[in-house]
Amino acid sequence: MRVLSVRGALPDHRYRQEEITEAFAGAMLRGAVNRSVLDRLHRNAGVETRHTALPLERYGRLRDFGEANDAFIAAGVDLGARAVVDALKAVDLAPSDVDIVVSATVTGLAVPSLDARIAAQIGMRDDVVRVPIVGLGCVAGAAGVARLRDFLAGRPDAVAVLVGVELCSLTLQRDDVSMPNLVASGLFGDGAAAVVAAGSQRAAPLLDDRRVQPEVVATRSRLYPDSERTMGWDVGAGGLKIVLDGAVPDVVRHFLGDDVRRFLADHGLSRDDVGWYVAHPGGPKVLEALQDALGVDREALAVTWDSLRRIGNLSSASVLHVLADTLATRPPRPGSHGLMLAMGPGFCSELVLLRVPS
Repeated sequence: MRVLSVRGALPDHRYRQEEITEAFAGAMLRGAVNRSVLDRLHRNAGVETRHTALPLERYGRLRDFGEANDAFIAAGVDLGARAVVDALKAVDLAPSDVDIVVSATVTGLAVPSLDARIAAQIGMRDDVVRVPIVGLGCVAGAAGVARLRDFLAGRPDAVAVLVGVELCSLTLQRDDVSMPNLVASGLFGDGAAAVVAAGSQRAAPLLDDRRVQPEVVATRSRLYPDSERTMGWDVGAGGLKIVLDGAVPDVVRHFLGDDVRRFLADHGLSRDDVGWYVAHPGGPKVLEALQDALGVDREALAVTWDSLRRIGNLSSASVLHVLADTLATRPPRPGSHGLMLAMGPGFCSELVLLRVPS
């Protein structure tokens, strides 16, 4: 499988972290929060600016989960459609060329799923194969790329699209001063991203010497024991309430280094053979743990750190934004291997081995 193009899409509403902190404390929590704690958490998130699906003043007026979810569907379909169309246009393809569409989201509920609504809006064929992925959260960007490879292995003549849409701002809980909600309010942003890929036969006429279009060599999924409450949602009358355990960095340090070593070894490689990383921006403590687990310095994850600073953690869409930024701003050299990796609810990880053909 070849990754032909990757494009991100962000809502028009962009704010400095300080503006979001003020709006969250006032409109959402109505002042019922220790501001020194909230300010410290938001300062330490490593985020300078974020995009939100709605103007900040709208969030305090959302009456309930239903109204927030309606906003999720309306904004999510438009944002996802924009990402898909941009990614297709980049390689001179149209929505009618798509054979398989995989969608990933965890920040709202939509039946029909987002992929069906996006397909109708942009004009995909009526026989397009749809695969909605719900519940994988932050890992879904990498897992979605892995599932594209699985499908295209059996359809080498096909074009496949992955679209991740996450509007995290619409899940923040009103009047909830728990630590997970406060952390989430400072870390997560809104956005979408799309990947266009093709099987080995279909890819050949779509390759462009002017752009980097890596191969997906191999993938691996890992589900960790006794970790169900590490990350996820509790679903209640108020909507999706985040479950976020402070032990996430410890899990990363404990498991991920060996997972990567074994994965690479199975393909005759070591960490020294990895020339570039595409990592999910889980937050400063998670990224520091990831650097420790991989035995790399901050510069190796510089694109990820920069993505966290500019747009925050976009859940499933984040690692795809990092992939797009890597290919556009730090194009890997021909013949080099890259490693895409992300973690998410389960608790789990997904590893994707990439290679730039010589």
